[in-house]
Amino acid sequence: VQLVESGGGLVQAGDSLRLSCAASGRTFSRYAMGWFRQAPGKEREFVAAINWSGGMTYYPDSVQGRFTISRDNAKNTVYLQMNSLKPEDTATYYCAARASTVVSVVGGTYNYWGQGTQVTVSS
Repeated sequence: VQLVESGGGLVQAGDSLRLSCAASGRTFSRYAMGWFRQAPGKEREFVAAINWSGGMTYYPDSVQGRFTISRDNAKNTVYLQMNSLKPEDTATYYCAARASTVVSVVGGTYNYWGQGTQVTVSS
C-alpha cells in the first residue's frame, strides 16, 4: 500500500484545512486508517483514526470537536478536516494504514506510512 498525502499549507489561526490521503491498491477497505503528526523536537502524536467502514472514529482531546476523519472507500481516500486551527497544530501530518479492520491509536501498529504534508498555523 502506498499513501500520498496532500492539502497541507500555511493558514492563520481559526482557519480550516482538509488533508487528503490517497491509497494505492484494491484492498483499501480492509485497512483501518489513521492520521498522526510530528512537530520539530517533539514525539509523533496521534491525531485521528477510523475503522474500515468509517463507522468508528477516535480522537485525542487536543483535537476532539475540531478535527474530523472520514474515508471514501470507493476513492481509496481518507480525509482529515481540520477546523479552528491553532498555532499548536503546526506539524507535519502523516497518513497511516493498518492491516486490520480494527482501529488503533498506536502508531507502532500501523504498517504503511505516507511521506507527510506540512501544516503551519500562524497566530
